[in-house]
Amino acid sequence: MSLVDELKSAVTPRAALLVVGVLALQLLFITSYVGALHHPKPRDVPFGVVAPQQVSARLVGQLDKLPGAPLDPRAVTDRDEAREQIMNREIDGALIVDPTGRADTLLVASGGGTVLSSALEKIFTEVVGSEQRTLRTVDVAPASPEDFDGLSAFYLVVGWCVGGYICAAILAISAGSRPANRERAIIRLGVLALYAVLGGIGGAVIVGPILGALPGSVAALWGLGTLVVFAVGAATLALQSVFGIVGIGLAILLIVVAGNPSAGGAFPLPMLPPFWNAIGPALPPGAGTWAARSIAYFKGNDMTGSMLVLSAWAVVGTVVTLVMSSLRRTPESEPIAEEVGEARP
Repeated sequence: MSLVDELKSAVTPRAALLVVGVLALQLLFITSYVGALHHPKPRDVPFGVVAPQQVSARLVGQLDKLPGAPLDPRAVTDRDEAREQIMNREIDGALIVDPTGRADTLLVASGGGTVLSSALEKIFTEVVGSEQRTLRTVDVAPASPEDFDGLSAFYLVVGWCVGGYICAAILAISAGSRPANRERAIIRLGVLALYAVLGGIGGAVIVGPILGALPGSVAALWGLGTLVVFAVGAATLALQSVFGIVGIGLAILLIVVAGNPSAGGAFPLPMLPPFWNAIGPALPPGAGTWAARSIAYFKGNDMTGSMLVLSAWAVVGTVVTLVMSSLRRTPESEPIAEEVGEARP
């Protein structure tokens, strides 16, 4: 057999296409992570200003015109209202101007991301200092001392997401990526649901009672983890049922390449470039990270949007998987080897 014939035998056209797809994923991974995270800076951070009426409008206008537009300032009635809006995750910080003295107070919430709270402190140290005033920083939702840079919630959700798509991929590898019939699809979804429950409680217990990395309700984190794992797994099963083995790569594209750098983990959403800031909340890693931080540091506030996003991924993934399996009537699912062209007579 000639070298050319041996090459053709060893590398089938389908396998070559899959290798090209993997190369594309690799380059997209580099582009996505470096593009999203190489130069973080605050953009349009929702921010409150508490000041006397005659000062408030001027100060809001001044902050709105800062170079690079780091803030999206708005007037807030009083200190209590500012604190409540921060805890409800409507704003990320607030400046309390002292009308009788020269010492102002900056309210931040490092539980939502220590990098962002540090950036706000740097901005207002310069702003207040330029007017010969002093600044005191108060953290109204501080990150746990065991939660370095507020990253534990992000790592927790990444772990849940990895478990979700790997579980779905293993189910595909074991007996063909496309379920042979609806019954087989239901079994896969059932196995995934059980795995999600176990993965959810495992992650919640590890970051809570065992490591002490995150405060907040273990039961709430368990529920969140179950939904994250199932949502990612169901989406992966759906992609596999439509695209075959290529669906695993598409799941990695959505969750790892697009989802992780846009999740607001390493850098909170207001510090990401516009594209990643826009897509992050709509993908499972971003929705999960937001909800996990809400549970840990913000009394479970402002989770509705994130939970709806995760539920949508779970429901759509389940429906697509069941519908596609109903359209298939072959008695056996195809071996994964045949999909990559490795099967030989």
